[in-house]
Amino acid sequence: MSYSMSRASLPAFRFGLSALSSLLDKASAFCAARNIDAAVILQSRLAPDMFAFVRQVQLATDQAKNGAARLVGVEPPRYEDNETTIEQLKTRIEATIDYLETLDPVRIDASEHREIIFPLGPSTKGSMKGDDYIAQFVLPNFYFHLSTAYAILRHCGVEIGKRDFLGAISVTPVS
Repeated sequence: MSYSMSRASLPAFRFGLSALSSLLDKASAFCAARNIDAAVILQSRLAPDMFAFVRQVQLATDQAKNGAARLVGVEPPRYEDNETTIEQLKTRIEATIDYLETLDPVRIDASEHREIIFPLGPSTKGSMKGDDYIAQFVLPNFYFHLSTAYAILRHCGVEIGKRDFLGAISVTPVS
C-alpha cells in the first residue's frame, strides 16, 4: 500500500488530537490537586507575543479540520472559539476527530495536484498544490500548535513527558 496524503495526515491528526485531549486530562488533574483555577492554565503563554494555551488548542484543531476539508474540497465546520474550560476544549477536540472521520480519504489523495487556496491571516490568501499544502503548511502548523500547547503545560508545572505528547502510538518491541 502506498503512502498517501490521507495516510500521512488523518492518523497524525487523530493521534495528535487524542494525545492533546489526554494532556488536558492531566492539566485538569494538576489544577484539582493544587487547587489552581484552570483558567490560569488556559490563559498561560510562553511569551507575551504568543497565543495563550486555549488558543493553541483551538488552532491545532483548526489546522486539522480546515486543512483536511480544503483538500477534500468542502467547507469545514466553523467553531466559535469561545471555549473557557478544559471540558469545552475536550469537546472541541472530540468534535474535530469526529469530523475528520467523515472525510473521504480518496478525495484527500485526489487533491495532490489541485490548487488549494487558504487564508494567511485576516486579509491575505495563499495558494499551493495539495501535496505541498499538507506537507509544508498544514502538518507543520498543526505540530507547532500542538507542541506549543504541550510546552505551555510543562512550563506551568503539569507533569507530562514525551510519551504523553506522542500519545497512544502502537510500537512493536523487538529484541
